[in-house]
Amino acid sequence: MKKEFTSRPVLACQLCANKKLEPVLFLGYLPPVNQMRTIGETPVEQPSYPAQLLRCRRCGLFQLGLVVSAKILFPPEYPYTSGTTRILRENFAELATDYQQIIALEKNDLVVDIGSNDGTLLGNFTGICKVLGIEPTDQGKLARAKGIPTITAYFSKAVAGAARKKHGLAKMVAATNVFAHIDDPHAVVEGILAMLSPDGVFVSESHYLASLVETVQYDTIYHEHLRYYSLQSLSYLLGKHGLEIVHAKRIPTHGGSIRVYAARKGKIKVRSSVASLLDEEKSLLSDEGIKRFVSRVVSSKLELLRFFADIKKEGKRVYGISAPSRASTLVNYVGLDEGQLESVLEIKGSHKIGKCMPGTLIPVEEESRLFTDPPDYALLLSWHIADELIPKLAQRGFKGGFIVPLPEPRLVRP
Repeated sequence: MKKEFTSRPVLACQLCANKKLEPVLFLGYLPPVNQMRTIGETPVEQPSYPAQLLRCRRCGLFQLGLVVSAKILFPPEYPYTSGTTRILRENFAELATDYQQIIALEKNDLVVDIGSNDGTLLGNFTGICKVLGIEPTDQGKLARAKGIPTITAYFSKAVAGAARKKHGLAKMVAATNVFAHIDDPHAVVEGILAMLSPDGVFVSESHYLASLVETVQYDTIYHEHLRYYSLQSLSYLLGKHGLEIVHAKRIPTHGGSIRVYAARKGKIKVRSSVASLLDEEKSLLSDEGIKRFVSRVVSSKLELLRFFADIKKEGKRVYGISAPSRASTLVNYVGLDEGQLESVLEIKGSHKIGKCMPGTLIPVEEESRLFTDPPDYALLLSWHIADELIPKLAQRGFKGGFIVPLPEPRLVRP
């Protein structure tokens, strides 16, 4: 029996096989962001993996230097549910409307979502056409409870073939916030093409490299995210398989993502948005732009530590607000622990409540504690929506200060 790998180093570019990959940024050894221990559980050995960002000059891809097994990163008990996040619900509703401007869907058409989670995206297409989800974790049970057919499996060419055989070809295949997560991107695209009708469209949403660099989002670098796509690198990958990008747009999810529509070459007219975004990337992702990004990462860490040093000298208390998984990179890279950050608060119903942040003993608790036992400061771990969160939390009665950690740490008093 072939032994399954737990991790393996990336020795060549995942898109173009270039072996001359350049180190960009090393964030230390990080635990899987969704492996969370129960509060009060005796600490035991917990795996951590090196998180180094590498750059390929040939195709423009930025990628992690280590691939960790999907079975470690996305176990059946994976706690993330897309339906609990308002911005994602709104984004998926907008995607359903936006897609019909590219190509109209009819009742007998099929939409397939890879990494469909709890079925939030597909819920927007039910009643319009047929839908099918492919999801490896137990979140697929939530989708089936909503009446959304869901295959429980890690996506592969074999799974794609089985889905095609049973359900037919898809007019649309979606991979939202998952396309950069799956190992062997060429096999992924081959699987997508096996399901996609000749006139169909593949829609992907990925955290956008330009946004990461522009606003110092190093906290989105963790092992679930194997690749950090620019439009240049996406165009390279899809072009290798006879697909061309026909439309692209920046969207606000996860602090700044890119939605890309791709079709077989010549099938759909290419919109001007593609050339416009490619032009925007040139200066932002230049050598000087990347050098400036790395410098800002280091500076932000030192500044945030200074904030905490001053706060603790004053005997003040700090809670974190939301995103305990995404914030795992920031907390572990900066070196925060429960002595500095007493708790991280999540919305009621989150599967992460009652656990500890990965690699720490910082408890994740229900957000009502912010008002029943208020701290002096709230560290906004979902800092990319700070302008939305601050007035809401202040209106609900929190009178303390807000620490926004990135792009540069700052204190806000509403």
